[in-house]
Amino acid sequence: MLASAPLIAAPVVAVDVGHTLAAGGATSARGRMEFEFNRDLAREVSAALMSRGIAAHLVNDDGRIASLRDRPKAVPGADLFISIHHDSVSEHELKPWTWQGKARDYNDAFAGHSLFVSHDNPYPDASLTCASVIGARLQRMGFVPTDKNARRRTWADQANTVHWYDNLVVLYRTEVPAVLFEAGVIKNRAEELQLRDPAYQRRMADGIATGIAACLQVMRLP
Repeated sequence: MLASAPLIAAPVVAVDVGHTLAAGGATSARGRMEFEFNRDLAREVSAALMSRGIAAHLVNDDGRIASLRDRPKAVPGADLFISIHHDSVSEHELKPWTWQGKARDYNDAFAGHSLFVSHDNPYPDASLTCASVIGARLQRMGFVPTDKNARRRTWADQANTVHWYDNLVVLYRTEVPAVLFEAGVIKNRAEELQLRDPAYQRRMADGIATGIAACLQVMRLP
């Protein structure tokens, strides 16, 4: 009788919703809080991962985990931690406009996604590999990155728009590889509308999930 092959557990990914209900992050050009954008995309990323047989666990979906140190602890058995965010622009670069009778601000000069990893993560090389694979996949799908964050953050992988951001708590307080993903610039009026579109979110999530799946496969090879 042949012995059965050992079962290999499905990889586990913690998908963190950046910011909280009480501290919603940046405000979009039309006044929507970043947390809402983050939650929408994080849910799509989780669904895309699960469709690939990856056990995805949403972190902070209710917007009530205020402590950044508690985020990575929420899924202790994860193989990868990814935090979903949306980018903004420095206050001095914003311009005033009026939307639906309310004073708002915007900047249409910057658009596109970017990724961040930390040297202080216990697995900086694996973190960078995952970020690079995600960035490469998104660019192959036609998503255009931004280089605006290179003004403050050094490149980890310029070709795939990955930066070093060493002192981000959610990146270095984990026990597993970790990536922070900025989906786009919500102060850009045109990109904000794209980022609110469910079809656009699903397509971006598909690219992120494809990149993660490829990265996890490499990480789990003997």
